[in-house]
Amino acid sequence: MSRAAQQLERILQIMARLRGADGCSWDKSQTPASLRPYLVEEAFEVLGELDRIADGADMARTALCEELGDLLFQIVFHAQMAEEQGAFAFADVAQAISDKIERRHPQIFGDAPPCEGEALARQWAALKAEERAAKSGGQPCSALDGVPEAAPALMRAERLTEKASRVGFDWQERAQVRAKLDEELTELDEAIASGEQEAIEAELGDVLFSVVNLSRFVAVHPEDALRGAIRRFEARFRHLECALQCQGKRPSDEDLDALEALWQEAKRALRAAGQEGGRTVASDPSS
Repeated sequence: MSRAAQQLERILQIMARLRGADGCSWDKSQTPASLRPYLVEEAFEVLGELDRIADGADMARTALCEELGDLLFQIVFHAQMAEEQGAFAFADVAQAISDKIERRHPQIFGDAPPCEGEALARQWAALKAEERAAKSGGQPCSALDGVPEAAPALMRAERLTEKASRVGFDWQERAQVRAKLDEELTELDEAIASGEQEAIEAELGDVLFSVVNLSRFVAVHPEDALRGAIRRFEARFRHLECALQCQGKRPSDEDLDALEALWQEAKRALRAAGQEGGRTVASDPSS
């Protein structure tokens, strides 16, 4: 047995014991619903470490290994609860994903001819469509099916536009997408001028959706772009605060012109220190 198999069997046994008659009272009291916040939290902990790596941190010096373990534990936990109810076991989870990945890569695990790029994306979409049709018993299904409703809005918007593009519902050129953003911004300005809150919210949503669509055409994940902007904002603002603290001041003590000068100084200082590296992640059409 390989080391990986040994350690996987070990964590499965640990989980079974924790949920057993003589196990931990807290673990035994958990339900799929009660574990939901922990699953989300652990996923974001992994994302945080991936952000650090994308910004240049040495993977071996991050907590990625530990955080991936925490996320794996959540999967093992849910599988254990399902097995207790006679629904499925961890082995079924592993088999299901293995079967799915092999099925969706016939050019690797089957006898389909090699393909890449757009051909690979079309093959992937066609295979997923077949899976959806099989699950629905032949009932009509949408090309947009499969995007979790509980997903963050940016991610959901990105995935929905990706799926629509695979069936031909898409702009042909980047300039068209950029022009659409200008159109939506104009409509937002008109809504703001009207003072109608419902219209403002709707038009602002359209602007955000158009930005997400544009991100696809420039091969940048909007979630990554926004997280990067947030990190830069935090770093600059903290630098600004430190500069003011050295003078015995707070941001509220300065006027906007002085704050803007400090903001620009923070940008220059952080860039010079190599602490403002942006990052982009090209979209994977086969995901």
